This record gives sequence, C-alpha cells and structure tokens, in this order.
Amino acid sequence: MDLSVIIVSWNVKEKLRDNLEALFKSQNVSFEVFVVDNNSKDNTVEVVKNNFPDVKLIANQENLGFAKANNQAIKLAKGRYILLLNPDMRVFDNTLSDMVFWMDKNKQAMVAGCKLVDENKKIVKHVRCFPALADQLAIILKIPHIFPTVLNKYLRNDFDYTISAKVDSVRGGFFMIRKEAIEKIGLLDERFFLWFEEVDYCKRVKQFGGEVWYAPVAECIDLIGQSFKQLDRGMTQKYFRNSMLKYFKKQRPIYEYWILKIIWPIGMFMVWVGKKLKIKNKAKT
Repeated sequence: MDLSVIIVSWNVKEKLRDNLEALFKSQNVSFEVFVVDNNSKDNTVEVVKNNFPDVKLIANQENLGFAKANNQAIKLAKGRYILLLNPDMRVFDNTLSDMVFWMDKNKQAMVAGCKLVDENKKIVKHVRCFPALADQLAIILKIPHIFPTVLNKYLRNDFDYTISAKVDSVRGGFFMIRKEAIEKIGLLDERFFLWFEEVDYCKRVKQFGGEVWYAPVAECIDLIGQSFKQLDRGMTQKYFRNSMLKYFKKQRPIYEYWILKIIWPIGMFMVWVGKKLKIKNKAKT
C-alpha cells in the first residue's frame, strides 16, 4: 500500500465529510484512511460509520490531543508513507498520487509538505524556521502587532513557494512521513497535546540526519483552524503556552525555557488588558 492517511477529528463533522469525500476521489494511488475521533459531541462518529464504511475509525472516549491520537493510527498503518491530514483540508484528485510520486523520487526527504492554498487559491504560508528565543518572546509580548516585520525570519516571509526546497519545518495539517522515518525516529511526542508536535518531529528528523522538504508538486486546500475556532482565546493560549514551554525544555538550552516561563504571565496580562480595552471601546461606539 502506498499511503496511510490519518485524520484526527474534533467536532468538525461537516468539514470532515468534505475532506473524506475528496479523499476517496483520489486517483492513481493505493491508500487507507484512518479517522481518529477525539470524543466529538457533534455525531462525527455516526457520520463516519454511516457514510464512509471504508474508513478505519477509532472513536476515543476522551480528547487525547493531536499527537497521541495520531500515534494510535500510526501504529496500525500499513502504507509506505504516513500522511497526517487535518480534517479541514481538501485534497484534489491527484494530490496524494503526486506527493507519493515525489517522495519516491526524493529519497532524502523523511518528511514533506505540499503547496497549501485557501479557498480563493491564495498561498497559505506555512514553512517556518525552528523556533528561537527572540521570535517566541516577540510572539508572547505581542510585538508583531506593533512591528510586523520582527517575525520575517522565523515566518520565512522571503520563501519561494513555487520551488521545492529543504526546510526546517512544514505545517502539521498536511504532513507526509516516510515509514522508515517512523521506524528510525519513532512516533510523535505525546507530551504535546496541541501545537509544536510537528515542529518537534521535524527537529528530531534533523537531529537524526534526515531532511524535511516543501514540495509544490501537489496542492491541497487548507481551511485553517476549524477545530481551534471552537476554543475560547484563553484555552488556545494555554495550549500554545504549554506546548511552547515543552518544546523549549526539550529542544533548546534550559535557560531559554526559564526565560519564556517567566515572561509568559506578562504576555497573558497583555492579552487580558487588550480584551478589556476592546470591550471598553466597543461600549463607547
């Protein structure tokens, strides 16, 4: 089998339905599809069972997070490649076959991402440098709201999305892994509940001596963050904070971890102040 597609779902049944309908129109590639549902309350499990009998469904009784849920299916996957695919993605008929063909021709790539576009065909910029102390401090303290260019290097704003290139990391929403990479490097780190798990995996690939690539030979629509939109701002900040700190504790000098941990309360206070000002200004108008 060429490919095992793994989708972790949480309360996005309509987006998941569209995703699966598009997947099963894929041509010139042999594949299996896993849906790992993290205890959705919108009848996602019933929708999959009733409409997509070929899907291998894992219905969790609690939300296990992104990394652990993906690992459940990775352990069962039979494909030569593993594709972690967000439920709010939509492939084209040849997306899967084009990526498999590219991976077959580019043995140096342990992990690869494709060209992502929004519903208006605009490029979704998703290639990133590995996180460093300066750029993450800027994010915490909301500095880009005042000086937008401060993150240009981290966000690779100069990156050419028309050509294939070796990169630090690609978006976890379309994340193709060579099966040999899983065998040599291991599964996703389950300490990450949400965010940074794919960055950590790319870092581990590099530490092993492997390569991560961006390959625009294939294209996929990315509706971006449909599950996240269901969470309030405080909860997303909590998940992001916890994952950032875990990444820095694992992958960066320990003093950087402590600096970020000390600075985070200031960032949270600034978010709180911003909310209050927004509410106050809205009341005036």
